[in-house]
Amino acid sequence: MSRLAAEAGALNLSQGFPDFPISQELIEFIYKNMKAGHNQYAPMPGTIALRKSIANVVLKTYQREIDFETEVTITAGGTEALFSAIAAFVKQGDEVIVFDPAYDSYNPSIRLNGGVPVHIKLKPPHFGIDWEEVKSKITSKTRMIMINTPHNPTGAILSESDLKTLEQIAIENDLIVLSDEVYERIIFDNQEHQSVLKFPKLAAQSVAVFSFGKTFHATGWKVGYAVAPENLTKEIRKSHQFITFSVNTPVQLALAEYLTNPNNYLELGNFYQRKRDLFLNQIKGSSFQPLPCRGSYFQLLSYKAVSDKNEMEMAEWMTKEKKLAPIPVSAFYKDKSDHKLLRFCFAKGEETLEKAGSILRKL
Repeated sequence: MSRLAAEAGALNLSQGFPDFPISQELIEFIYKNMKAGHNQYAPMPGTIALRKSIANVVLKTYQREIDFETEVTITAGGTEALFSAIAAFVKQGDEVIVFDPAYDSYNPSIRLNGGVPVHIKLKPPHFGIDWEEVKSKITSKTRMIMINTPHNPTGAILSESDLKTLEQIAIENDLIVLSDEVYERIIFDNQEHQSVLKFPKLAAQSVAVFSFGKTFHATGWKVGYAVAPENLTKEIRKSHQFITFSVNTPVQLALAEYLTNPNNYLELGNFYQRKRDLFLNQIKGSSFQPLPCRGSYFQLLSYKAVSDKNEMEMAEWMTKEKKLAPIPVSAFYKDKSDHKLLRFCFAKGEETLEKAGSILRKL
């Protein structure tokens, strides 16, 4: 869709990346470290400075003490952390439960490692998990459950009750939980992010994945990290070592310094809530119906009152003819389930969101 948007000269609210500047202070920290000569390979697990900073942030955020030496691994973005964890634990024929709509790397990562994705469909408008259905899908071959909260593409979040139920299921069936939490800081309406790290028994069987690209508006840097107990981290690092080995050194050192100021990440939810609310205000009076968005920087809109086209046709038509590019939500379902929903990224400047609103109000 981004390619189509470029070809059509359309406003691009499809792919999930911000179109506004990142912190100048953070850029200066990188420059400082480059000038200081920190331009060679970082240690395979990540620089000590950054892993220490992460351990401190996890303690402050989730009241959980972790060992920066044995429980934190710096990766080439959240996607590499996910792949490394799957490569570490999923073997030929192992089943992995995945909830659709799902981020598009999950299924191929499982299959590339010989695993079998078991897809469970989440349904609009709330996209909640039916845990009884989950229990019914578990077999002797089930190895892992993948969750994503806040959720891409729907903006749904998991509750404390969800995590407690997941904890019980994981323990009873000896499952590993791979928790994609890259939007942990982007959560709205006074809700609290429910990380697997907040639940001690669940954390003992979980890998939590995070992304600095999402937190600091720098998706092109591809720096993320995985937090897991020592026994799981050892296995993840065996994969990571031969996938990327190590991650950009000056960026790691800059992030370590930037994280020492909590104000650099604590206001992120409010920052994006204002953008979500601006976008929703811009579409008032249109025929598009917004679905609940509790986190992430994606808003789903129903176009049932606008067109009978399927989602892909609608997205392509809107991009080519109306010069506004969304993503069809059907692309995130294995079976291409079509609910007449489009995903719009609101991690954009005010002018971009106002232009998008103007287009949508006229449809």
